[in-house]
Amino acid sequence: MKTYDHIILGTGQATGTLLGRLIPTGDSIAVIEGGKVGGSCVNYGCTPTKTMVASAKALHQARRGDFFGFETGDIKLNYARVRERMNEIRNGGSDGLTHWMESTENVELIRGWGEFAGPKTLRVNDQEITGKKIYINTGTHPFVPPIDGIKDVPHLDSGGLLDLEELPGHLLILGGGYIGVEFSQVFRRFGSKVTLIQGGEQLMPREDADIANTIQDFLEEEGVEVMLTSKATRAQYIDGQVHLTVMHDGETKVVTGTHLLVATGRRPNSKQLNLKAAGIEINGRGFIEVNDYCETVVEGVYALGDVNGHGAFTHTSVNDAEITLDHMFGGSRKISNRIPIYGLFTDPPLGRVGLTEKAALEKGYKIMKATRPMSKIARAKEMGETKGIAKLIVDADTDLILGASILGPGGDEIINMFAAIMHSGIPCRSYREVVLVHPTVSELMPWILDGLQLVE
Repeated sequence: MKTYDHIILGTGQATGTLLGRLIPTGDSIAVIEGGKVGGSCVNYGCTPTKTMVASAKALHQARRGDFFGFETGDIKLNYARVRERMNEIRNGGSDGLTHWMESTENVELIRGWGEFAGPKTLRVNDQEITGKKIYINTGTHPFVPPIDGIKDVPHLDSGGLLDLEELPGHLLILGGGYIGVEFSQVFRRFGSKVTLIQGGEQLMPREDADIANTIQDFLEEEGVEVMLTSKATRAQYIDGQVHLTVMHDGETKVVTGTHLLVATGRRPNSKQLNLKAAGIEINGRGFIEVNDYCETVVEGVYALGDVNGHGAFTHTSVNDAEITLDHMFGGSRKISNRIPIYGLFTDPPLGRVGLTEKAALEKGYKIMKATRPMSKIARAKEMGETKGIAKLIVDADTDLILGASILGPGGDEIINMFAAIMHSGIPCRSYREVVLVHPTVSELMPWILDGLQLVE
């Protein structure tokens, strides 16, 4: 039985961070991957979807020539070229990571699905290997709700939709989270008819209502049909069409489309790992239990990224790897010190960090808030991108920023500034004194604080 200093199970985004620090040590490293190298981000998530978002935005802007003062003529989508560009980028990322591992002397890439045969032993391709330290980085998979008939209907997850060679005529989307919302706008801009079906009373249920409602407004303005408080109860495939029976506002309605995207959440890839053989514990939702340093109950065995339930994004996966490495080399970084941050890459994009207004109130904070519509920000008007809102939440007792939601041009970039402010513990009044470049959208962020009002 071969022994390695480190075994990494899965090649999601935490893996590259681990390798960057472990390779220079000269330790022996095995990386096990049964699917496509790079995980969901490179192959089915961030990389390809944001490439599609960029194409959709360029197409949308070209159609606004009259607004900006020029004529563009007849604009036609070349969907094959859109997909070709996307594949060039995502395949390049996967191939690059593969080449790095295969050309590095102290790394062995083992193709196959791994499972535990003991606390520090993994079985892959009918062979067993052991590791002094093991890192579980197996991510999540799409969840398909128990809808009557759904198994007999050719439905798509995000990966399947990206691999689809033809443009959907009418795309039905189940789920109003960030995956469903982003794809709804992209494919509407490409020319598909889109119906977005959401069970709750608003899109993006973790966001404040004013943010979610603004997103819904600009989606509907572009022609996306949004059905809230709607639950799909039956799915059928008849004559090449998907038929969804939906309970909507207390009434039964049948919605028909050419394609169905199921975007109702994801579940951890933990059940197939035979974790019991290693003595590794999972919680009731299937996520691997870890401490503040991503270590499981088995010493020297770590779980990083989406599979541990402490984040569902590339940046949290990378941060998990950084925390793990920091702990191994004597540092003190912790998961519990991480301020949650994420982006929704619609156009305009949403960047959010820290607490929402409703979450802050639920936690018992005495808060002040300030908002400003993008329609009142000069640079947004100059760019012709006035949809959106900026919202800041401040602790009334400490003068520290508790959270920010920036929905508007550059919101996905501007939010990083607030993450740095919050991490550094800078009082909001000190932030108000900072001089920022004019004319920009971000320069108005400190000025928004002038409108702070106590939330009763």
